[in-house]
Amino acid sequence: VFLLTTVAAQTPAPDEQPAPPTEPIPEPPTTPPPVVEPPPAEPLPVLTPEPPLPEEPPLPKKQTSFRRNFAGSIQLDYMAIPTEKIGRRIAFDGATAEVSLKIAMDFSSKISSNVKVCIACHGFEVGMAFFDLRVADELNFRVGRFTPSFGEFPVRHDPANHRTSDKPLPYDMGRMVRATDFNQGVLPAPWVDNGIEINGTHYFNEKLQTSYAVFAVGGPRAAPNPLDFDFTLSRSGESYYIDNNSRPVLGGQAVVSVVSGKTSVAGGVSAMHGSYDPDAKLPFTILGAHLTFRFKDLFLRLEYLTRKTKMDVLASEDEEAPVFKNAPRADGTYDPIMVKDGGYAELEVPLNQRLTLVLREDGLRRRGNIVTTSALRSDSALIRHTVGVAIGLGQSVRVKLSYERYDFSDFDDESVIHAGIAGPF
Repeated sequence: VFLLTTVAAQTPAPDEQPAPPTEPIPEPPTTPPPVVEPPPAEPLPVLTPEPPLPEEPPLPKKQTSFRRNFAGSIQLDYMAIPTEKIGRRIAFDGATAEVSLKIAMDFSSKISSNVKVCIACHGFEVGMAFFDLRVADELNFRVGRFTPSFGEFPVRHDPANHRTSDKPLPYDMGRMVRATDFNQGVLPAPWVDNGIEINGTHYFNEKLQTSYAVFAVGGPRAAPNPLDFDFTLSRSGESYYIDNNSRPVLGGQAVVSVVSGKTSVAGGVSAMHGSYDPDAKLPFTILGAHLTFRFKDLFLRLEYLTRKTKMDVLASEDEEAPVFKNAPRADGTYDPIMVKDGGYAELEVPLNQRLTLVLREDGLRRRGNIVTTSALRSDSALIRHTVGVAIGLGQSVRVKLSYERYDFSDFDDESVIHAGIAGPF
């Protein structure tokens, strides 16, 4: 009953209208604060782009300095003469040292320079100091102090470049027995002089090539009224490195080479002519020819030199005329011509990678009138037989051992033993 009464009380009567819902009283409108708008932005000025700056040129590359190459060689050799009690009487025996120092400079592909000094029996010497100005393979100018192109052996005269301790007799420079009596060889090597040389090489193909050289140098020297060259004057700084007679010596060389794989053949001829006395009245002429065969590392070398020299057989104003062994000619004068020639044949055979056998036959001869104070005759000769070995140590150092037998026409025969060591650096 209670529930019904409650429901009836809550249900409106049919005739009664429901009371409208009570609406909430709206709050007074809130006026929003005025919005302050920023003034319109002024348009930015249109900037005209500046023209690009010109690119700076690249810095030049650092120039490469000229190339330098330093090299040298040393040979220590002991020469014994078992057939003599005192070998010094007939030769420069005992221990000798040959040292060379060289610097090569390439200023460019066309210009280079070489300077070389050496110290040996004769003391300190400038072996080369020259410029090479290369125009082409066929044209090169060499100016300064150098060894002129003559013969084959001077190209390899350095002790590190040949397998024996001494030089062939035609090129001997004082190490041979009886060197004073024969006045050394035909043309001692290296022959160093001041002057100019023009040389070049032409390659016909990969196998055939020719080389040439022409030169003008100061030439051999001698004192007044000479009978032969004075090699001391030619290399002595005390006598100045200048021409003694204001007349250059002219010469040249021509070589033809054929190279085919492991085999090569080269042959050449050389010549030199001029005067050697201070008054330029005594001429001389040197001629030479050489031939070289190579098969792998086996070499056979043949070379011959001859020199015709005019002697001063007349008396000077304050000196007596030299007295010669040969009788004067029908007109009462002596024959002034002297001829000195020589040659060698050398075989170089490698036995293995470190051992090389060397066999050499060489000779020297002097023909012509001779002063009475000389031990030689008007026709004197010398033949030398050599057998030697070169033993390689490391890559380039070699021990040189050799035995030499001298056969003289005017003196007792002699035996010589060489023991040395040589190498480049």
